[in-house]
Amino acid sequence: MKRLREIVPHFSFEGEYVGAEVCTDGHINDTFFVYYRVHDKPVRYVLQCINQHVFRDPEGVMANIEAVTRHLRKKVIEQGGDPSRRAMRVIPTVTGYSFFRSVGGEYWRAYDFIEGARTYEQVEDPIHFYHSGRTFGQFQYLLSDFPADTLHETIERFHDTRKRLGDLLNVIETDPKGRAAGVREEIDFILARSHETGVIVDLLAAEEIPLRVTHNDTKLNNVMIDDETGEGICVLDLDTVMPGSALYDFGDAIRFGASTAREDEPNLDLVSLDLELFTAFTQGYLSMAKGFLNRVELDHLAFSVKLMTLETGMRFLTDYIDGDRYFRVERPDHNLDRARTQLKLVADMEAKMMRMEAIIRDVLNDGLKEGA
Repeated sequence: MKRLREIVPHFSFEGEYVGAEVCTDGHINDTFFVYYRVHDKPVRYVLQCINQHVFRDPEGVMANIEAVTRHLRKKVIEQGGDPSRRAMRVIPTVTGYSFFRSVGGEYWRAYDFIEGARTYEQVEDPIHFYHSGRTFGQFQYLLSDFPADTLHETIERFHDTRKRLGDLLNVIETDPKGRAAGVREEIDFILARSHETGVIVDLLAAEEIPLRVTHNDTKLNNVMIDDETGEGICVLDLDTVMPGSALYDFGDAIRFGASTAREDEPNLDLVSLDLELFTAFTQGYLSMAKGFLNRVELDHLAFSVKLMTLETGMRFLTDYIDGDRYFRVERPDHNLDRARTQLKLVADMEAKMMRMEAIIRDVLNDGLKEGA
């Protein structure tokens, strides 16, 4: 922990330092729990070293996080809520910055730890997914008046699905590992849907849907669930907060959370879209988002689920053909298994699209689940 002893004094932690331990959750940033004692009461903080291989503009990332959390906390206070539980708080450095840059060029940041709540890696009860949707919907609602164009685009064209298709076509052409011929069926499946890849970016360009603050990683495990009430209280992991479309967040949350199988499940017979979970998330999300989304956004909610799933499948397949350079793999063909699960989900979503659209209409008309 010598590395931490050099970093900890640069942050405005309260109390007397007790110790620290490594947090084993998460796969991108180096994360630690830092323990202090304030008036004989233990206090925990989160200390992280930002992964600059993934986030190449750490100062832009922190500028986004600082601006968004300040806005969220202000809104929570205005509504009479508890900002210590309803929004993340960046712990400033002793010099007042949102991050500390070490002599070696590492970027460090710290947050309060929210006690009495936890995250879930998988949906254990549909009510958790309902509250996940409600919490992400509230996140977008509280930021619906934030000027999204003032945020940094820290990962350029992250959800530009047309660009992702271009990346795939380029790697198919170069075929550095000679893998393209063996995945012709998957390539053809994607190419048959290539005309759909530009739908959301074109709607944004035409200003038919507004540019909004988006989280861009709306997995269930990025929502804190209160231990006592079971309600979602706070959205975590704001590294990918950027300007984009609300449709990205809705679609990606369903893609990940409403699948009946793991993201890398090799047995495709196990892979499908769970309509009960789709309904639960949609009810929660629209209970908060119905009032600020425009008609075009609402009309494209179901489509966004399919598009985000297709995009993710393209990303996995691109990395597989390219030799597994981006996503961490644990076995041969790991990325190919991941790609195939996403494409199987796309096919299942297409078969269920009319039912998905009907569920959304029902929720919008009179099916909002209040107080669940």
